[in-house]
Amino acid sequence: MEAVNKKILLVEDDPNFGIVLKDYLALNNFDVVLAKNGMEGFEKFRKETFDLCILDVMMPYKDGFTLAKEIREKNEHIPIIFLTAKTMKEDVLKGYKAGADDYLNKPFDSEVLLFKIKAILQRKATAGSADSNQFEFQIGKFHLNSKLRFLTYGDEEPIKLSPKENELLRLLALHENDLMPRELALTKIWRDDNYFTSRSMDVYIAKLRKYLKRDEDVEILNIHGEGFRLVIKSEAE
Repeated sequence: MEAVNKKILLVEDDPNFGIVLKDYLALNNFDVVLAKNGMEGFEKFRKETFDLCILDVMMPYKDGFTLAKEIREKNEHIPIIFLTAKTMKEDVLKGYKAGADDYLNKPFDSEVLLFKIKAILQRKATAGSADSNQFEFQIGKFHLNSKLRFLTYGDEEPIKLSPKENELLRLLALHENDLMPRELALTKIWRDDNYFTSRSMDVYIAKLRKYLKRDEDVEILNIHGEGFRLVIKSEAE
């Protein structure tokens, strides 16, 4: 996903770590504003517009949970990622209850953070797109009604898809003849992006291919290392 012009508020009280992380994200084409505590972070949030917030949990004057609550009161949709050295289950749950979209324990791999940021922003972009409310799709000779979870071939009786089959096929249809990023489906449908959910998604892709194979002009391609592409050949040519 293109990261240019995406603006991030980074609130981190460790000055050295904050600068290093800011520089790393800037190298990956993000515009980053750094604040050194929760009070300063909220002031910057009030004055500027951001696409995502990264908040340290343990900070002087105002902790990350309190800051997240105040941010959510101003903007209930902005994604928030918490950074913390604490690994207690209660703290993780508290973070999610405070409105976290994701949670990383220190120390963490900066590439993992970058992956999560891109996945969250991609998910937000798809959710906010004009066609995100679309629920009926023509997929070659198939018709998908994602509200009813019906996949119909021609004039035959419809197949009732499972909830995950339905969500996955709908997401593929929204990206028809274009790349559907693997991480987008994992975070949007499975709410996670670990090895096991990734393998689970592959099983569902195989099920969808089995349904769609009746139309030789419809195919789900595997784009190695990136995701999948629903190709409708007569339209793609």
